[in-house]
Amino acid sequence: MDVVAAVLRKAGGRFDLETVTLDAPAAGEVLVRVVACGVCHTDIGVQHMMPLPIVLGHEGSGIVEAVGPNVSKVVPGDRVVMTFGSCGGCASCVEGAPSHCHNMRILQFSGGRADGSPTMQQKGEKIFGAFFQQSSFATHALATERNVVKVTNSAVPLELLGPLGCGIQTGAGAVLNTIGARPGSSLAVMGAGSVGLSGIMAARLVGCTTIVAVDVNESRLELAQELGASHAFDARDGDVSDRIRSATGGGANYALETAGTVQSFTDAISCLAMRGVCGIVTVPNRGAAFEFSARYLLTGGRTVVGVLEGSSVPDVFIPQLIEFYAQGRFPMDRLATYYPLDRINDAVADSVAGKAIKPILRMQ
Repeated sequence: MDVVAAVLRKAGGRFDLETVTLDAPAAGEVLVRVVACGVCHTDIGVQHMMPLPIVLGHEGSGIVEAVGPNVSKVVPGDRVVMTFGSCGGCASCVEGAPSHCHNMRILQFSGGRADGSPTMQQKGEKIFGAFFQQSSFATHALATERNVVKVTNSAVPLELLGPLGCGIQTGAGAVLNTIGARPGSSLAVMGAGSVGLSGIMAARLVGCTTIVAVDVNESRLELAQELGASHAFDARDGDVSDRIRSATGGGANYALETAGTVQSFTDAISCLAMRGVCGIVTVPNRGAAFEFSARYLLTGGRTVVGVLEGSSVPDVFIPQLIEFYAQGRFPMDRLATYYPLDRINDAVADSVAGKAIKPILRMQ
């Protein structure tokens, strides 16, 4: 079928709305009419490593229009959130850790299905898609049964829920699932973007008593305090780890690094109490090596753990977050700024500039 999609033809370039032809759903696949899709920094940061031209977008929500053979989880008319792809058969998936699926790179970043076949084309030209097994910067997306999550609470706005598929579940899951923050504990969060603020909301939800937000954006620090942070530090003032140790009475039990700079990475680790745990959701310098000593980890029994997708089992965790939101305990709507699809380039620019915390594209 013909759909309208935001096609990227040059890394770092503009998205252009074009008509492309999307495959009908094959076995195990689900066709979703996209209602809205969040803009994630991953959509921006991975452009240099993706095949082109491509349709990105991986925080989609919408209505099931059709299903392929052997699909039983959803039926046409169901409301769904689309999340990351996973194979279901590797050791990680079988053990309940799909965010560390052994086929992650193929399913998220190859530009095609698991078998390498494309999902869309334009007058004979291959258009790469299946980004996170969805490519939701479009009016319709082709997902798989494994990466759609049924939304049963009809009272919540579907257009808000797409970011639960990646950014919001990453921040909240980092705190609730990966590092397992305990009631009464302390948490330091480096970066008050959508991931960091989701971590702060989760920390308040679980009962952390000292929650420190660190950023360079004053308005985001103010919002962090409204969402649950007990302290807000401007990183430009320096001595971040010293201030955190003072605020927490000797060091944070947990830290969450979302800012992706060498300084924020080192501050997140150096602010930890004895046996403290730091979760990292990004890496400085696009993964390039930098000088770092592990002695502080060794002598203090401290741990650094990588976080992908909040260590989530999406069919379990996303409905939990939806209910927390419905109960007023997880106000993720405070992060959202909406744009029509034809203003996707404005949404991306505002995200990069820090003007919008979580841009969400409305497809209508």
